[in-house]
Amino acid sequence: MSRPVPNPGILDIAPYTPGKSPKPEPGRKVFKLSANETPFGPSPKAIEAYKSAAGHLEDYPEGTSRVLREAIGRAFGLDPDRIVCGAGSDEILNLLAHTYLSHGDEAISTTHGFLVYPIATMACGAKNVVAAEREFTCDVDAILNAVTPRTKLVWLANPNNPTGTFIPFDEVKRLRAGLPSHVVLVLDAAYSDYVSRNDYELGIELVATTENTVVTHTFSKIHGLAALRVGWMFGPAHIIDAVNRIRGPFNVSTPAMLAAVAAIEDTAHVRMSKTHTETWRNWLTEEIGKLGLKVTPSVANFILIHFPTEKGKTAAEADEFLTRRGLVLRALGNYKLTHALRMTIGTEEANRLVVDALREFMGPK
Repeated sequence: MSRPVPNPGILDIAPYTPGKSPKPEPGRKVFKLSANETPFGPSPKAIEAYKSAAGHLEDYPEGTSRVLREAIGRAFGLDPDRIVCGAGSDEILNLLAHTYLSHGDEAISTTHGFLVYPIATMACGAKNVVAAEREFTCDVDAILNAVTPRTKLVWLANPNNPTGTFIPFDEVKRLRAGLPSHVVLVLDAAYSDYVSRNDYELGIELVATTENTVVTHTFSKIHGLAALRVGWMFGPAHIIDAVNRIRGPFNVSTPAMLAAVAAIEDTAHVRMSKTHTETWRNWLTEEIGKLGLKVTPSVANFILIHFPTEKGKTAAEADEFLTRRGLVLRALGNYKLTHALRMTIGTEEANRLVVDALREFMGPK
């Protein structure tokens, strides 16, 4: 008996594997530190805005996310007409791939880049080309050396997930200048709200001054709206126009839209979360380093912890050890980082518990 056959390449795609969710157990407190979720939740104002929409769930959303685009425009000084919103930045990444990639094309990502990039690329029949990183950081020269006449798109998470590293804006500009004019450079700024480096920029300047650069962002991280799936992109008018032609007309729900508006306007909530993250990121990096474990310097709301390969001290064994204590980190085998775990910066209690548990784990067996 015959049956439908997926398009070529679809079954070659490794499905996205999210960070595991903890299983509640009676009498044990569990901390989920595997998905880079904020420990504070969304702004109370965002929750109230979400609830206020409950009385009109029979109405379709406004199809262009106008009120949200205008709020983003006010927050970042952008033209709302050059913004498109989506069901998380994941949807926008996939829309970009469907707009600019086809069979025979190529898109470039880095060794430990976000897993959605190869999925979006290969789903369009295009080839995912991997550019080597240097010290778990994007290498601009490696990307430029990977460019061929078939290259149509370059994915760059800055900061990068799951490594937490970034490249300075001068390097981003050098990358853009070295790419052919027909190649779209996608700057994924999901974690940009946590960065306090003077040499870092979101990339809006490049979008404003070139015809082939876009910046994507999300409300899932510092704004704490991961469950609502809200993201956005700022780009040249011609790219926004092209993406809007294939975007679903009601892709952002009204409750999500109104919650996102309230979230972006509550700047005090954002500042509090950023300050907490910086304080505890520095503390965790120092304290875990004292245990003999290497931590890759991070500018995001998570850290990458490297473990030895010797039996009894491996990342897999550490993961099991921590999970039994209700501390759920992210294993990274699907990112080709089998020797490492990614830890989201949590509450003070969670952070201290992880360090205490790792101290016990790394002690004499």
